[in-house]
Amino acid sequence: MTAEGNFPGIDTTKPHSARMYDYYLGGKTHYEVDVQAAEAVIATVPFAGAMARANRDFMIRATRWLAAEAGVRQFLDIGSGIPTEPNLHQVAQSVAPEARVVYTDSDPIVLQYAQALLHSTPEGRTAYLQADATKPQSIVDSDELHATIDLGSPVALSVNALFHFVPDELGPYEILSGLLERLPSGSYLCLSHATSEIGDPTLEALGREVEEIYAKGGTTLRLRNRAEISRFFDRLELVEPGMVMAHEWRPEPGRATELEDGRPSMLAGVARKP
Repeated sequence: MTAEGNFPGIDTTKPHSARMYDYYLGGKTHYEVDVQAAEAVIATVPFAGAMARANRDFMIRATRWLAAEAGVRQFLDIGSGIPTEPNLHQVAQSVAPEARVVYTDSDPIVLQYAQALLHSTPEGRTAYLQADATKPQSIVDSDELHATIDLGSPVALSVNALFHFVPDELGPYEILSGLLERLPSGSYLCLSHATSEIGDPTLEALGREVEEIYAKGGTTLRLRNRAEISRFFDRLELVEPGMVMAHEWRPEPGRATELEDGRPSMLAGVARKP
């Protein structure tokens, strides 16, 4: 299954991380070049698809917790990716119909499918902003954001599977700080990140091979160790169970994970801004 047609501004000669992720999730918004790159990753790490789905499930559980338990009614999803049901606003508004969500992404193909992100409940609101995550000021100062979200009230900032595509030289920690500093006390960070530190030298070596596969396609994949990922939560209050593998964050009772014992997903956590 592939995306229907070509869209302006979309390079179909090179694989793209968002379209590869769509393939891992079993979607249909990708091209043959994405399939080839994703299959190369799967040939290296056979459970790559299960990792992606575990990350997706983490987003669903975390969003539901933020809306139901933390009482958050505003969400800012950076690097939203190609729409995949349930989308974040569907999860949040299933708990709180009045919830407001702003999605942002820089990939032109996401813009083509963004209408799927705008089907809000009558009580709530959703908006889509095409913006570069490496320029946080352009996001927090945008008219689209301010028309939907009140930055004087708590916001849940979702940056799932985003920062491992931001190399060190672009300042990932500074980017996140630029977003968080504009959010008030009581806001939350929801983050997941692919890791190089999983306690298995064989799997860690495979991770380096995956980095090379992405690099050949023109995408930087920067796997970080536990200490490096924990820096994203500096000065924040981690919610129990802390920073754990995505599939281990508040799993639903009685629902088994696809991942076999010992297989990693991504490191993930939810934290409150004091």
